[in-house]
Amino acid sequence: MMTQKIVTVLFLCTGNSARSILAEALLNDRGAGRFRAFSAGSQPKGVPHPMALALLAESGLATAGLRSKSWDEFAGTDAPVIDIVITVCDNAAGEMCPVWPGHPVTAHWGIEDPAAVDGEGQRDAFEAARRYLLDRIEALIALPPGAYDPATLKAALAAIGAREGATAHRNEVA
Repeated sequence: MMTQKIVTVLFLCTGNSARSILAEALLNDRGAGRFRAFSAGSQPKGVPHPMALALLAESGLATAGLRSKSWDEFAGTDAPVIDIVITVCDNAAGEMCPVWPGHPVTAHWGIEDPAAVDGEGQRDAFEAARRYLLDRIEALIALPPGAYDPATLKAALAAIGAREGATAHRNEVA
């Protein structure tokens, strides 16, 4: 029996403190053994948002090792080979991304920034972002193995990104 290749996914957001951190933890939990997720940002905040970490911990997900980091860590020759790059914020989707080794498939899954909400509604905003990301991640995990050729995968990722909760900006990243 052949072993299936682990699909590596890099989630990008400008600050790498909320949505991309949530996505990394959710895919690493749900895609156990089939997927390996990472996250990064063009202008990382330096630390994950406390509400993101709290929500993950309350959901029973591991938070050890989650950190806010630059996307430059994934553009070097010693970086892990990434199969899929997904932006989860509109700002990152509009930025000039590094050239990724291996030419991964790219997509945009825009979700409103829960960290932009202060005060009483912040927890609800983080819970909504987690719910929308989880819906997309479950759809990604459910793709049949034949969906991993680049053209089919790109189309499937675009459709997944347009699901409920998508921001108005739906351009794919280059």
